[in-house]
Amino acid sequence: MVILQLSGPTPVNPQAKFSILELAHSSRKHLTTLSSFSLPSLFISNSQQPQHPISSFSPVNQSVAAIVFGDGSESRLYPLTKRRSEGAIPLGAKYRIVDAVISNCINSNINKIYALTQYNSTYLNSHLSRAYSGLGLGKDGFVEVIAAYQSLEEQGWFQGTADAIRRCLWVLEEHQVSEFLVLPGHHLYRMDYQKLVEVHRRSQADITIAALNSTRDQDPGFGTLKVNSVNEVAEFHVKSEREPMIVPSAQSSQAFNDNAYRKLSSMGIYLVNRDIMTKLLNEYFPQANEFGTEVIPGAISIGMKVQAYAFDGYWEDMSSISAFYQANMECIKGLNMGYNSFYDKDAPLYTMPRYLPPSTIIDAVITDSVVGDGCILNRCKIKGTVLGMRTTIGEKAIIEDSVIMGSDIYQKDYIQRSSKEGMAVPIGIGDETHIKKAIIDKNARIGRNVMIINKDNVQESNREANGYIISGGIVVVLESAVIPDGSIL
Repeated sequence: MVILQLSGPTPVNPQAKFSILELAHSSRKHLTTLSSFSLPSLFISNSQQPQHPISSFSPVNQSVAAIVFGDGSESRLYPLTKRRSEGAIPLGAKYRIVDAVISNCINSNINKIYALTQYNSTYLNSHLSRAYSGLGLGKDGFVEVIAAYQSLEEQGWFQGTADAIRRCLWVLEEHQVSEFLVLPGHHLYRMDYQKLVEVHRRSQADITIAALNSTRDQDPGFGTLKVNSVNEVAEFHVKSEREPMIVPSAQSSQAFNDNAYRKLSSMGIYLVNRDIMTKLLNEYFPQANEFGTEVIPGAISIGMKVQAYAFDGYWEDMSSISAFYQANMECIKGLNMGYNSFYDKDAPLYTMPRYLPPSTIIDAVITDSVVGDGCILNRCKIKGTVLGMRTTIGEKAIIEDSVIMGSDIYQKDYIQRSSKEGMAVPIGIGDETHIKKAIIDKNARIGRNVMIINKDNVQESNREANGYIISGGIVVVLESAVIPDGSIL
């Protein structure tokens, strides 16, 4: 079963972390049975089905469920997240970011997928429901959206990833699975989760954390693991708001920089045994809100067996506008660079079919670019650019090194000539406009003779009232913004 985390992480009070760890140490004496836990003879039950054992060798499509969270930090990709969650941001001309994670699950034969959503979730919920409802996931397969809700017992929003899973366990435990795979839904990478499951079961771990096979220059925010020669996690290092926090395991007392150990950067991906998940959330850490910063360190501190799975492939957590821009640029540079699953027939990237007409290209010059379906390109020059679906570009326009997200509709001529406010500038990019190193969000209206080139090389600027911002030197035009004829950005 796969659990998708769609709501953004909630800041956790550092004091709360330490109180949870103190509780963990006091609970260590109750772990006699947990520390000796092994996969054979795992029994699972719920209120509707009788108990029966699940073999540790069950295929993943029967024994693993995924939980996907589609939201990251609300501010990292703003203003692209002004009306949508990170997982719903368009990517690569026709996809959305969450498609990469859902496709990883499908290509790994994991067909029970839950998406937990909360912030700005309308676009994401709609996309997941429409894109994957008819996909061939088998008679028992599904992608089910669980939006944040209130009940008689719980009156508020999800307070974090751990809180969301805890409150949804009554749904997640409906199927007889042996492990939950917890996944951020806003990262871009290709991984065969079956290999992760194999490592987890072979090592008889309680929890396995997927980690980059080296530390990153910038902390991805999920913590740093200290692992021994067989990839057992000895310590978990998390940056708090006040100071770095090191959580030692019950078996380890050596220094963090011990040469016998190496450091790996956590990817925020966790494979957790089903009964361990229930005990961690309901018995050992019932007040924990965040899975990565509270539950995982707590599990290590009370002596659970936590394993690391080293990942060597491409991974981007979309930590900034610059990172998102670069991920799009890499998809047009060649099959051997960046994220190349757009062209992998053995592990295809799935998304919602739109049934659009082929793109119409009239005397245009296009080099090193990706063009989505249904575009209308009139005597323009396109270089090093990703053009989303239904993009319309006027005559003599020049688009360079940019991400154009396209449009949700086609405009009729009579609408374009309407006297309504904003309608004088139609959706799309007008004649003789020049755009360079920019991100143009959906349904933007760019007039004629507009220059979006950041000629003064401004690195940061908030001009949201004027329909755009500049982040990392990249001009980002907001969704549905209107840039009048002759504007210079």
